[in-house]
Amino acid sequence: MSNRLLRVNELVQREISAHLRRKHASESVAITITGVEVTGDLREAKVFYSVLGTEAEVTAAGKWLARKRDEVREMLAKNVIIRHVPLLAFILDNHAPRTLRIETLLGEIDREMPKP
Repeated sequence: MSNRLLRVNELVQREISAHLRRKHASESVAITITGVEVTGDLREAKVFYSVLGTEAEVTAAGKWLARKRDEVREMLAKNVIIRHVPLLAFILDNHAPRTLRIETLLGEIDREMPKP
């Protein structure tokens, strides 16, 4: 992946996160944008997100993000100068809970290990 595409991914991620926090603070409080993958032609983007909460809250957050897709795309058109404003697909990032669990287990192991 090129440096330019990595910068575009990071910029789009930052802009979407900031927009959700600024405009929809109460609705997006449990949602974290974990990453963005824009295609090489800049026409499509996968926006990965995680949600803290129950399965029902995760489902509701996904539906809420889908409803906000056009609004977020309009914001990107105004705030990010790129050739094409990508079509957005919000995708649940299932790695976040597993990563948190692994970090917790590693922390427990570290505490239980005898110090030399």
